[in-house]
Amino acid sequence: MHRINAEVEIEVPFHDIDIMSVAWHGHYVKYFEIARCALLRRIDYDVPQMRDSGYMWPVVDCHLKYIRPARYAQHIVVRAHFMEYENRLKIGYEIRDRDSGERLTRGSTVQVAVEGRSGEMQFVSPPALTERMEKALSCS
Repeated sequence: MHRINAEVEIEVPFHDIDIMSVAWHGHYVKYFEIARCALLRRIDYDVPQMRDSGYMWPVVDCHLKYIRPARYAQHIVVRAHFMEYENRLKIGYEIRDRDSGERLTRGSTVQVAVEGRSGEMQFVSPPALTERMEKALSCS
């Protein structure tokens, strides 16, 4: 698959750090979420479009590999890219230091389509996602 990706820059804020002046481990999921929204906007399927299409997309799996800590006021770049989309939405992430390029964290999330009215999980991704992905892939 051609890679569709997005990246965001974040300065680690004071309210994200712990007593050791490093980003608390739970905030990395928030950083992934910010990059995921930027990625989904690239195919015009961010949260409002998901809702309007009649599907919810809960995260059912999240993996993180902490390599080095992010520190207070550090500028980090969070990159997200699509890994799978036909049966589930799997997105890969990487967090790097903006200035050195050093990798700090990597991970992935998996989301599944749930039909909004019935609450039933879908075993294939709905056209609302697949058509947008195919269009974006044909343009890349």
